[in-house]
Amino acid sequence: MEAKLKDLSDRRGKITAGGGPKRVAAQHDKGKMTARERIEAFLDPGTFTELDAFVEHRATELGMADVEAPGEGVVIGYGTIAGRLVYLFAQDFTVIGGSLGEMHAAKICKAMDMAMKVGCPCIGINDSGGARIQEGVDALYGYGNIFYRNTLASGVIPQISVIMGPCAGGAVYSPALTDFTVMVDKTSNMFITGPQVIKAVTGEDVTAEALGGALVHSEVSGCASLMFADERATIEGVKKLLSYLPSNNIEDAPLAATGDDVARACPGLAAVIPDSPNKPYDIRDVISQVFDDGDYFEVQPLYAKNIVTCFARLGGRSVGVIANQPKVMAGVLDINASDKASRFIRFCDSFNIPLVTLADTAGYLPGVGQEHGGVIRHGAKLLYAYSEATVPKLTVIVRKDYGGAYIAMCSKHLGADQVLAWPSAEIAVMGPDGAANIIFKKEIDEASDPAQARKDKIQEYKDSFANPYKAAARGYVDDVIDPSATRARLASALTMLLGKRESRPAKKHGNTPV
Repeated sequence: MEAKLKDLSDRRGKITAGGGPKRVAAQHDKGKMTARERIEAFLDPGTFTELDAFVEHRATELGMADVEAPGEGVVIGYGTIAGRLVYLFAQDFTVIGGSLGEMHAAKICKAMDMAMKVGCPCIGINDSGGARIQEGVDALYGYGNIFYRNTLASGVIPQISVIMGPCAGGAVYSPALTDFTVMVDKTSNMFITGPQVIKAVTGEDVTAEALGGALVHSEVSGCASLMFADERATIEGVKKLLSYLPSNNIEDAPLAATGDDVARACPGLAAVIPDSPNKPYDIRDVISQVFDDGDYFEVQPLYAKNIVTCFARLGGRSVGVIANQPKVMAGVLDINASDKASRFIRFCDSFNIPLVTLADTAGYLPGVGQEHGGVIRHGAKLLYAYSEATVPKLTVIVRKDYGGAYIAMCSKHLGADQVLAWPSAEIAVMGPDGAANIIFKKEIDEASDPAQARKDKIQEYKDSFANPYKAAARGYVDDVIDPSATRARLASALTMLLGKRESRPAKKHGNTPV
């Protein structure tokens, strides 16, 4: 038995050594941790249990018969984060560049299957050169199995992809199918085709960072949910994200301890809104005053900055916040903002996280580029997402809320459970200037002083419609409140709605305007 135990120890030691000291050193020189170091950094100390450590590839062609791949280039297992169970897999770049073959994929699929069985989040740490070319179609078979499981798990367990190195070719579609994609600045990248292939095919000369780095995907493409400066900060960021989420779709998010009284008044809120309806301000100043301890966790902060999506807490309960950002593009809705908000709303609804909407928008962004880019189709996603959501839906109309954007920002007409408005709210088909030009065009043109007539008519329109009381008279706004009471009223409404039950017509699934 002693000899067998020694053999076991030797075998395990060889596997845990990964690609060997030189490759591990090369990984560290790039500012990157090894697969096992990353897993240990994620999990509570001493809680990691590894599975399938002894799995080996069975490829024989193109020299693979003589290639040893400890752990098959990926580490899988389970452990706890803040005492809550998670499954993880981490690709090991020190072993054949973390390339994905048949058995490598089989290990990842096992982790995903087990996460589904036990109902816990699945975290995938990507650091791979892509498909293992020597295994041909077997590698593609492996990717397909992963994508299929990503789709089955969607809306059942939270799936988080952490990109900590290269992620190229077919490998990028697994992160795209998961709920959140988190990248490390300067050390991670994602692209379908790399710089060399692009140069050969199109003649474009681009670096990997400029093509698919963390900043590009955070600011331009919107493929990244979050970006952090280094691996440690990334891991801490993912842990914080998880703290807002339930383990699966039949649980609620954990209740957090807070000393922040839900009935606390917010006297500073009234001062946030400028007297001029066209003057910008930062909606984050409202968010930080309303929610617990002034804390919130923003998702996609660098993308479509005209809308803010974040997790926060109210009375210790997780909520998803969607807010127009008057500081950027006057908070108008456009293609990217609609996509960003819609995806966030659907995630929250999938995982029983109530929605709080803060509306201050002049409408949808006009322009040839937007129309040709499909703002109709993309804008419809927002209507669909809010209408489909059955979680508690609370809306506060802070200032401007015009036209189709008024409807789209979770109005009563899309199923909002409670709509509150501040006295500064303006709810109308369009802004006073444009409305006066259309409604009173004849009177203005025929007036002896058209400029003064126009000014008078604009004021007349403002007096009649640029307020929340017309909508309140129809029951479309449940109450007009003092801004200082916003936190208390939202907390009261959320508590009232905790037992909400809402059914939808029986169907296989809807046809989202993707």
